[in-house]
Amino acid sequence: MVNYIVSGLERSGTSMMMQILYLGGMKVAFDTKRKPDEHNPKGYFELEGGKIINRLMDGSFPIEKYDDMVIKVTAYGLKFLPKGEYKVIYMLRNLDEIMASMSKMIGEKLGEEDKRAFDKLNRYALKLLEERDDMDYITVRYDKVIENPHREIERVNDFLGGILDVDSAVRAVDPSLYRNRKKEVR
Repeated sequence: MVNYIVSGLERSGTSMMMQILYLGGMKVAFDTKRKPDEHNPKGYFELEGGKIINRLMDGSFPIEKYDDMVIKVTAYGLKFLPKGEYKVIYMLRNLDEIMASMSKMIGEKLGEEDKRAFDKLNRYALKLLEERDDMDYITVRYDKVIENPHREIERVNDFLGGILDVDSAVRAVDPSLYRNRKKEVR
């Protein structure tokens, strides 16, 4: 059995991808412990308020319960996934945009040290995906999904084996929620 994982740094578009997969017809595992808010008005689409990493770390998260379903596991949690068979959609987003979004969310400005830590975590997670032989993965850039949702969702659908209703999945993409766009410098 396959476990489908949506991953990436926090604020990288993981909730949007979960919504895409949900509207596209996949079985998506989430609960309502973490309510939609101004940061994610369509919801977070995660389990246990996003705190499954602790349960993955101590081995108490029942991953087998979610065979053939999609779950969200942020970048740090990937290293705690037990051996299995995984198809991972890893979201990428400009680090300055992630920093701006996270700063708004937590109510304090993040600095260069934080940015270096996020960059290091991102590189670590991508290296882990490359090295683990039980993980097949695709990277998806947040800005490219906003720019051309149909093309990017087709890419994801090809990776998943053609199981999505792409036209329905595209409805999850709301360009108005791209509020921390990095300004182009000319």
